[in-house]
Amino acid sequence: MPSTAKSRATLAALKRDVNALRDPERARFLQRFFRTGTGEYAEGDKMLGLTVPDSRKIARAYAGLQLHDVAILLASPWHEHRLIALLILIAQHDRASQEDRAALHGFYVEHRAGVNNWDLVDTSARALFGEHDLKGRLALRYAKSADLWDRRIAMVSTFAALKRGETAPTFAVAEKLLDDRHDLIHKATGWLLREAGKVDHGALMAFLRQHYARMPRTALRYAIERLDSVDRRLWLAGPQ
Repeated sequence: MPSTAKSRATLAALKRDVNALRDPERARFLQRFFRTGTGEYAEGDKMLGLTVPDSRKIARAYAGLQLHDVAILLASPWHEHRLIALLILIAQHDRASQEDRAALHGFYVEHRAGVNNWDLVDTSARALFGEHDLKGRLALRYAKSADLWDRRIAMVSTFAALKRGETAPTFAVAEKLLDDRHDLIHKATGWLLREAGKVDHGALMAFLRQHYARMPRTALRYAIERLDSVDRRLWLAGPQ
């Protein structure tokens, strides 16, 4: 739907509400925390310094924002604009019909260039991607992408299947990503393997035994985090 005078006014009001909460000191901290410097994974991302609760509050207040204007926010250089856009999409997705949910998934995929930091992926991938890919077929395709954030979407999106008791997509995508060189993928892989272990501990142990030699150390540490201290030490020493 094209932008109207009313929707443009609503978007302008949202941006005013965001600007009223900007915090330059916190923004400087976030610039460092999210690795926005030259050569870092989020190079060029810009922060206004809002807290996540403040961003969630604004998203709730503007949950009916038109998709045209959500797209504008997703293309914004400001990190908080993009986070708020994703929170609005999730709110709309939660209350939408099946047909409209599918359309929102398509919108997310089309505009995912704005989903370009780990918190943005982790906030949105389960609902807006994973719930529409419960077998993990699209995730397996994204796991082969040259784009870091596509690969993280692939891994994190399998949370949706785990919530339904299905571990196969998580293990399949994790296997595809074992040779990935980026620590943000190692962390996501280990995290989702740990979550899979909550659903099927035996399957996690079997996966670790099979792939131990290939697993990045960070992924292994995350995957075994919920084991007792003795078992963790044993796994860090070698396959069990």
